[in-house]
Amino acid sequence: MQHALSDNATRQRLLAATAEVLGRNGTAKLSLSDVAAQAGVSRPTLYRYFADKRELLDAFVVWERQHYERAIATATVDLPAPERLDAALRVIVEYQLSYPGLRMVDVEPDQVIRRMARVLPMMRERLQRLCTGQDAELRAATAVRVAISQYIVRSDDSPDFLAQLRHAARARPQADNPSDLADS
Repeated sequence: MQHALSDNATRQRLLAATAEVLGRNGTAKLSLSDVAAQAGVSRPTLYRYFADKRELLDAFVVWERQHYERAIATATVDLPAPERLDAALRVIVEYQLSYPGLRMVDVEPDQVIRRMARVLPMMRERLQRLCTGQDAELRAATAVRVAISQYIVRSDDSPDFLAQLRHAARARPQADNPSDLADS
């Protein structure tokens, strides 16, 4: 059992390292040596988990989606329904401000734009489940477009990102957490 936990931890470290390396170099210049070094493991160790670059990238896409989904689920799990949307919006802001793989837009914009076509519907559907009211679909779609716009073109209004998402989705700040990420 301990060996399985260690294997999973190493795999997770390799996938997190992949995000860092992709953020710096993009997929075209992704080096397995760089990923191994970033994760603090040898190349042979990396090859025990991933046979080649394609297998690593395929696993990374799944890991990245699960990472995002887990963050949303964790943030919303014990909240009353009216507070879940705001919690999810906060996760989006935190994710964009801290996730190293998001810098890939600066390195390989064409690759990122192609991925957005697949990611956009997933994000919209996830937020739509948290929206209430007749226009839930429209509110979720608008919030996702604000998030995607912020991701692709960082601007001088980044401190207002959470407020913009809340406005688009018509979400109110959580009552027990009045401080905003936008104000920090």
